[in-house]
Amino acid sequence: MTTTILDRCEARGLRVTGQRRTIAQVLEDAEDHPDVETIHARASALDPNISVATVYRTVKLFEEAGILERREFGDGRARYEDAEREHHDHLIDLQTGEVIEFVDPEIEALQERIAARLGYELKGHRLELFGTRRR
Repeated sequence: MTTTILDRCEARGLRVTGQRRTIAQVLEDAEDHPDVETIHARASALDPNISVATVYRTVKLFEEAGILERREFGDGRARYEDAEREHHDHLIDLQTGEVIEFVDPEIEALQERIAARLGYELKGHRLELFGTRRR
């Protein structure tokens, strides 16, 4: 069972202020890969006193604690997602910026075979594909 972001904050001994709680809830509810500005917009809609600096500090704290993972999708913006989400890979549409999550058993098996052939036991990976729609 996956724990919530707030549960993991408390388990790691992080102080959970009201603003951090709001930011954690925004991240928990995100179905996309928001950047700091997007997180700030969503959080400040719930609590207008949350500054963008608070969001930056909180996101950095959560990332350093292993609660969030930072993603770079080639658009110059750091994006974030819950570090405990089920494994998935990403396809990034270079024209629209849309990020499509997918899991492909063939790709997973191929990566395991490649690692084994090279004498490694695979402990994790990130796969990001960049493309444009066929016309």
